[in-house]
Amino acid sequence: MNALLKAKSAYSAAKAPTRTAKNLEYEVIARVTRRIVAAAQKGKPGFTELVAALTDNRKLWSIFTVEVASPGNPLPEELKAQLLSLGEFTHQHTSKVLARKADVRLLVEINTAIMRGLRSGAS
Repeated sequence: MNALLKAKSAYSAAKAPTRTAKNLEYEVIARVTRRIVAAAQKGKPGFTELVAALTDNRKLWSIFTVEVASPGNPLPEELKAQLLSLGEFTHQHTSKVLARKADVRLLVEINTAIMRGLRSGAS
């Protein structure tokens, strides 16, 4: 590697933003939420995409609930209970959306509220 490439790689690493856990969580939720919205806007032709996005959203919420319920999680107990409840609701509501018995907007609203909470509490 020549000196120019070494310098470029050194400076590009320094330019990379510091990512916190909250930032990463926000990005993941935002990405899946955008996919849900985009697929839902397509209506019936976007249902396959919607299924994939909702499946990923469900997986994400499963990860959140496991993390929230794990011993040593530093979140306040009341917040843990609320997040666990939201996780369960999200799972059940997703099943209804996939069965075409409910609207996807509520899931988008929940994710958006979580993103707002992550942004307002970001350090």
